[in-house]
Amino acid sequence: MQLDLNGFAAMIPTAVDIGLNLLWGVVILGLGWWAAGLLGRWVRRLAQRSDRIDRTIVPMFCTTVVWAVRIFTLIAVLAQFGVQTASIIAVLGAAGLAVGLALQGTLQNIAAGIMLLMLRPIRAGEYIALSSGSEGTVEEVGLFLTRLVQGDGIHVTLPNSTIWNATITNYSRNATRRFDMAVGIRYGDDLDLAIATLRETVNAHPLALQSPAPDVRVFEYRDNVVIVNVRVWAESARYWEFRWDLLHKARLALDAAGLRPPVPVREVTYASAGQDPALARKP
Repeated sequence: MQLDLNGFAAMIPTAVDIGLNLLWGVVILGLGWWAAGLLGRWVRRLAQRSDRIDRTIVPMFCTTVVWAVRIFTLIAVLAQFGVQTASIIAVLGAAGLAVGLALQGTLQNIAAGIMLLMLRPIRAGEYIALSSGSEGTVEEVGLFLTRLVQGDGIHVTLPNSTIWNATITNYSRNATRRFDMAVGIRYGDDLDLAIATLRETVNAHPLALQSPAPDVRVFEYRDNVVIVNVRVWAESARYWEFRWDLLHKARLALDAAGLRPPVPVREVTYASAGQDPALARKP
């Protein structure tokens, strides 16, 4: 009996050490997880308030910060229990290599996301179109995925590698954008009057930029109409508003000047029975 009591008494310090280490491990884990979330939210708010930081990189940067703190927290917890962290890091490295070989596609998305953030062919808030057929306003470039919002409000989520491997057309990168409007003028109508009317309409539009100056010229002769091309620049942010309004006002101005809309015309000839078609005359 005495031996049992002595053995139990000898185990008390060990049990106390284990309990304290467990307690401290839980405390460190909780504080680290809380600090990671707090630091991530703080970094996000700070980045969103700064005009010098592109908001495209904010989600990926915040995710990196949060998980960096959590990994250090886990290592600190293991060290609290006396685990050799050097061996843990070596094991994690080997495991990471094995996982990396198994998840090559995922790593491609990470690498593509890093390249998109470094070279910045797209940024949050820009409207882009991809050669794969997707298009929309860039909402977020994440660690694995990029989110686009189409003009009808539908969200499109694409792997970063898909965007990196596609041809990207960026409609918002430049401050100005050119609009080419083809207007058909009937043969027989006053072509000079049509050009003057279109030029006056464009120059009077408040959204039309005067530098570069608008240009209105005859562009092409077709079967039934003369195509006059109107070339004018506008701000990219108000391009569609300008486009729709100019299309509306141009037609009204031409109608007010007495210039009729072009209508396809076909000449039909026929031959009576027994008559040579080559000698047929139009009615």
